Amino acid sequence: MKNRINKLRNFYILWSTQSLSQLGSAITGFALTLWLYEETGSALNTAALRICTYAPYVLMSIFAGAITDRFDKKKTILICDVMAALTTVLVFALYKAGSLSVWHLYVINAFSGLMNTVQQPASEVAYALTVPKEYYQKTSGLQSLSRSVISIGNPLIASAMYGLAGLDAVIAIDMITFAVAFTALLCFIKLPAVLDETKNDTNVIQLAKEGLVYLKKTPLILYVILFMSGVNLIASAFDAVLPALIIPRRGNSVFGIVTACSGIAMVIGSIIASVMPMPKDRVRVIYLTMLFSLGTENFLIALTESPAIWCAAQVIGWILVPVMSTNQNVIMRNTVPVSLQGRVYACRNTLQFFTIPIGLAWGGFMVDNVCEPFMASHQSNEVLAMLFGTGKGSGAALMMFILGAAGTTLCLVSGRKLKKYHYTDCTD
Repeated sequence: MKNRINKLRNFYILWSTQSLSQLGSAITGFALTLWLYEETGSALNTAALRICTYAPYVLMSIFAGAITDRFDKKKTILICDVMAALTTVLVFALYKAGSLSVWHLYVINAFSGLMNTVQQPASEVAYALTVPKEYYQKTSGLQSLSRSVISIGNPLIASAMYGLAGLDAVIAIDMITFAVAFTALLCFIKLPAVLDETKNDTNVIQLAKEGLVYLKKTPLILYVILFMSGVNLIASAFDAVLPALIIPRRGNSVFGIVTACSGIAMVIGSIIASVMPMPKDRVRVIYLTMLFSLGTENFLIALTESPAIWCAAQVIGWILVPVMSTNQNVIMRNTVPVSLQGRVYACRNTLQFFTIPIGLAWGGFMVDNVCEPFMASHQSNEVLAMLFGTGKGSGAALMMFILGAAGTTLCLVSGRKLKKYHYTDCTD
């Protein structure tokens, strides 16, 4: 036990402090979502906040990965953290001056998303550098665990702090957690050097192409990534629809509780992922877990108006997500050479996450312009009223049902393709 702690010392410090900082950022993001929905009452406008975060992430990830492989990982993370923190300070300044507008948040989130675009592949490589290969599954499970705890804590803390003390307290927590993570990485973590055979005169575009070429030569990873891009399309549309379904019916506090339930589920799922034996086929695990998640949660939330059932649906829908992400991470870490990981992870980010802004826009647009008007004009239809309710929020319920059907279809169709690929840890 003591030997394992010594081997994973740098990982534990990096993981715990960066997770704390991510919690602070998530709290701010959730509070700003509540503020924006109060200001506009629009699902699409609220979703646009996340679209602005993900757009640069998708557009620039390939080049960010090449930058990551060219420069020192620790310095890259530190610089990106500082720049992201400055955007939070800017939000606070505008808010205190009474000048904070919707468009300010869009621009600031876009810049913050750009910083995250560069930081994320650098962080992935940093984690890989601090973990011996035999601990990949366990540490991947711990990373899923921290994401789960953040999912639980950020909506509850953000809802409470925003309701009681406004954005002032929320941003204060964000800055404190940033300071802890920055100090820990700067002073207490030393990352080993990466042997990179890339010539110093190789340009960023060429390095980005190398990541794409690697994926093209490794269809196992490529098809898993493309499958997950489809999953992310449905999941991001779900994220746009959920507040429009819950807040008009039950308010911010219930929305925070329901959202937190997904985090509780992911904590349980992360524990499962950390202790489960090595599966015979990790690709099959990825496909089946997503079929279970997308084929249950959306329907349960769409067809009921009970907060208790909404919470249960969140648990059912999210409990196996850490199992999926752990298996994908193990495949990536075991397959991709460390010297190429920045480039390949960045290409993965572009291909796997480009559907997120599309899904957010699709979900928000459909609720505001199609489903809500449709339900409003068919209030006398007893079947629709019985299935999705009446009033504001019923259109969001209809859209949630559509997402359930689309997600189930995606998994069934993609599963036929994925069955051709198998992966175990002994695979070369």
